[in-house]
Amino acid sequence: MILTASPLIALNGEAAEAIAFYEQMLEAKVVFKETFGEMPEPKQPMSEELQKRISHSVLKLGDAEMYVSDKFPDEPHSIGNQVTVCLTIDTAEHAKRIFDGLKQGGEVHQPLQPMYFSPAYGVVTDKFGVTFCVFTKRPA
Repeated sequence: MILTASPLIALNGEAAEAIAFYEQMLEAKVVFKETFGEMPEPKQPMSEELQKRISHSVLKLGDAEMYVSDKFPDEPHSIGNQVTVCLTIDTAEHAKRIFDGLKQGGEVHQPLQPMYFSPAYGVVTDKFGVTFCVFTKRPA
């Protein structure tokens, strides 16, 4: 069972500004915010600019959540591809079934794999051009 589906807005260095804007305009409450520099186990040395970018944030909009993050500076960014649907899944096995289904005729951007924040996380664009972030919750 999919637990939730939330929009993920991916920006090109403007995430902190967007978060402040959404706090004011949408009365959003920031419940989590992490920069690339605050991430544990960085895979590569990071520039000062990258360290300041937002790797992940969670904003509460009433009962709903919206995620806002920045892309890496070398990732392609064009107006129109900055919204992703984030599927929050209950188990890694269920996430694999969903991810494998979505990738049929689509394109995998990040393979489904364990990450420090999730037992199974991946990003895929389906055959219709819709990008999904598949996020698995850690067991309680």
